[in-house]
This record gives sequence, C-alpha cells and structure tokens, in this order.
Amino acid sequence: MTSTRRAFVSGIAGAAGVAATGLAAACGSSNGGGSTATPTAQATTEVTAPTTLGKTADIPVGGGKIFATQEVVVTQPTAGSFKGFSAICTHMHCTVGTVANGTINCPCHGSQYSITDGAVKQGPATMGLPAKNVTVNGDSIVLQP
Repeated sequence: MTSTRRAFVSGIAGAAGVAATGLAAACGSSNGGGSTATPTAQATTEVTAPTTLGKTADIPVGGGKIFATQEVVVTQPTAGSFKGFSAICTHMHCTVGTVANGTINCPCHGSQYSITDGAVKQGPATMGLPAKNVTVNGDSIVLQP
C-alpha cells in the first residue's frame, strides 16, 4: 500500500509541475498587446563596483534610458533630477522596453511605472520597480553598488 501511495503522490506532484510550467510559459509568451518580448531570467547582474552608465545628456527630461546589460533604467523626471530603478518588471520579470510619456513601460503585459518613484501606474504589476543607487559624477551617470 505504501508504494501505491508513493506512486500516486509522485504522479500528482509531476502533473502539478507540468501544469505550473505550462502556465508560466503561457503567461510569459503572451503577446497581448502585440509584443513578442519574453521574460528575462531573474536578476543575476550584481553591481560590485561603480559602473558608468552614460552621459547626463543621454537622459531626456521627462523621460529616461534603459541600460539592459546592467538591468537598470535611469530617468530624469525634472531637469537635473536623476532616478534609477530596476529594469526588470515586477510582474513576470521581463526587461522593460521603453520610457515615454512619464512612464517606464513593459512590453510583455503592459505594466507601466512612474519615472519619478517607480510606482505602478498601470498593471498587471502590483509592486513598483525597486530603486537603484545612481549618482551624477560630472556629466556621467554612475550606478553604485
């Protein structure tokens, strides 16, 4: 009877894993909104030393720029005020795709975040983008560890 119970439990666990994998793949490959973007692996890039991202002139006032390799987005909500946020959407871990009209936009499912504080402006994401420590050094934007 014990081996039958184990076989039953193993079968249920295996089926649940397959179902969960299928659901995750279905959600992650959705192109609702016409996007073909796919989720990225969870953040694996860890900054261990200051990294120069670019020039302040590259970040438009009221907009921003995505640095995908470093998984950070830098915005300039008002002239001379620079903000850094994770470029990984909190919904399904896609890399955000654009910064426009005062929002950071994810191409996978349409989540939008504020360029001022990273707060969710439009779901399905329910959590804002975590802040990243960026500083200005002369005319350069620097990501701090």
